[in-house]
Amino acid sequence: MLIISDYQLVEKPSGGDFVWFVVSLEQHVSPCCGGALRVISSRKRVRIRSTGVKERLIIRRLRCQDCGRTHSELPDCLVPYKRYDSASIEAVVSGDPLLDVAADESTLLRWKAWFSEMVNYFLGCLQSLALRYRQCTVEVRSDLPESSLQRIWHYVGNASCWLARVVRPVANANLWVQTRFAFLSG
Repeated sequence: MLIISDYQLVEKPSGGDFVWFVVSLEQHVSPCCGGALRVISSRKRVRIRSTGVKERLIIRRLRCQDCGRTHSELPDCLVPYKRYDSASIEAVVSGDPLLDVAADESTLLRWKAWFSEMVNYFLGCLQSLALRYRQCTVEVRSDLPESSLQRIWHYVGNASCWLARVVRPVANANLWVQTRFAFLSG
């Protein structure tokens, strides 16, 4: 899977509803081998906004011409394998009291549990990528104890859309942990 940040959403009518086509403005290479990618098809994806409004997105599927692997091209407003947009998940995980997310309590608890399980992995990935590309962190670290979320913010900053800035490098470096299994999906 590839996470893209430079894209346009083009709205087109489709059978009475509106569908958003995700049009990438970036050139991509395979996150697995660096080979050239070509478009092979598209598929539907649902995005649920914090207000509860559902939008149908059409995302492209790409195949590497070298290794033959298939990748979906996700806009950075989505988190892989999550239906709600990244802004909603980010608000719940960071405890933002200003944003009210239209989701039931069990969904909010699952997001918090998912992030608490993944936060140390995300930290390790961000540290590894920072070392690989000789990047500096956003702020100078202090000696005071920090939460895992504050440590992540050292790499991506704490401005809005920080979750998208975590997801994109992890997924595009082919480090995203696959959490869906065939026996769980019906």
